[in-house]
Amino acid sequence: MLSAISVTHLAPWTSIQKFGNGSFSSKLRRQRAASMSVGVEEASESLYLGLDFGTSGARFAIIDKGGTIQVEAKKEYPLYKNGESYDWVLSWKETMFLLLEDVPLELRKHVVSISLDGTSATTIIVDRDTGEPIWRPFLYNESCPDALPMVKSIAPPNHTVCTGSSTLCKLVEWWINAGSDKKSALLLHQADWLLWLLHGKLGISDYNNALKVGYDPEAESYPPWLVSQPYSHLLPSVLAPGTPIASLKEEIANKYGFQKDCVVCTGTTDSIAAFLAARANLPGQAVTSLGSTLAIKLLSNTRIEDSRFGVYSHRLDDKWLVGGASNTGGAVLRQLFTDDQLEELSEYIDPSKTSLLDYYPLPKTGERFPVADPNLAPRLLPRPEDDVEYLHGILESIARIEAKAYSLLKELGATEVEEVLTAGGGSKNEKWTKIRERVLGLPVRRANQTEAAYGAALLAVKGHQQN
Repeated sequence: MLSAISVTHLAPWTSIQKFGNGSFSSKLRRQRAASMSVGVEEASESLYLGLDFGTSGARFAIIDKGGTIQVEAKKEYPLYKNGESYDWVLSWKETMFLLLEDVPLELRKHVVSISLDGTSATTIIVDRDTGEPIWRPFLYNESCPDALPMVKSIAPPNHTVCTGSSTLCKLVEWWINAGSDKKSALLLHQADWLLWLLHGKLGISDYNNALKVGYDPEAESYPPWLVSQPYSHLLPSVLAPGTPIASLKEEIANKYGFQKDCVVCTGTTDSIAAFLAARANLPGQAVTSLGSTLAIKLLSNTRIEDSRFGVYSHRLDDKWLVGGASNTGGAVLRQLFTDDQLEELSEYIDPSKTSLLDYYPLPKTGERFPVADPNLAPRLLPRPEDDVEYLHGILESIARIEAKAYSLLKELGATEVEEVLTAGGGSKNEKWTKIRERVLGLPVRRANQTEAAYGAALLAVKGHQQN
């Protein structure tokens, strides 16, 4: 059973909490009614809906033209068993329509455009006539090592697709194992398929999602080495993120009370949407996401691709979003400390002092970036008796990995980083921020917005302006 975790109305709305059974107290009902009446007047202008589909759940955000959030909500995915595995496609589909139901009725009629992001390289093979999946989805973190030699034999050296988790490896894996009926198949990404449910035009993707299947966003086409393959007919058409596709399906608009001319736009990946949310728009600005892992993205004038270091570039209009993801990060900290311990111990750290402890904090063996070494072992010893000293050493060591990552991007030819915005749970740790400022030698600040749903809503604004 799926329950709403929260529905939060922000300015001009009164903040409320929706409980698991969907009921409200009488006081909250009165507050909600009052805030809704104010919201109708305020929402006479156009509103924009962004949907984010992450690893464990989904959320939406509705913003006005100025970027102010009007309402947002999130849900966990329901888990449906399908034999030995979970039916993720059904989970995603049901969650999307339940999120649409969570959009306040008074706001739906003011939504003029919608966009959506999904997890990168989450791949779905569907029937090109019906759109129905004909194979279980390949998830974002799933690796297909058996397909990698075939992909490496056709792709240029160090290309983005030359990793076992790339979309192309997943396509080749399916091609090898599928039966004889391959002519009617079509490849879509998670975001593509969910958007198709809304607009009904099958076979459309965006160049952020299509990057890991081999699409060249600079040439705006699939490369000859890919088009010549026997499975190239599965590849979707590709547009820029935030491009208007079609109006919302009439039956959906009628059922949920959206405008009949509400336009659905192409989407992007969840990490790109999170970058967009931070509103970094100048070359040299970067976003470091300190979640379970450490991911960095730098806005650059130059495109960089090198799978040896786990580095690739997404196109962002006329610039490039260069980056990679390290396995270090919050997952390591949670193995060693509770959240309360992290908060308490951090209070006693002097961020102006350099830690002499030299670690390489990893949750398990293997690193992707800035060192691509599947055999790199975690280094978390020696452990001092003082836990404050130990935590200081770990936080500073992660900061050194971050600094090495930005240094590598510069060495490979990217625009030099000038400012770092921070997203993720680690952005709340002020002592860590000061340590990172010292180690990076750069200004570091927390991004005002970090939710991917907000970035998807910004794409919806872009699409409406184009339309």
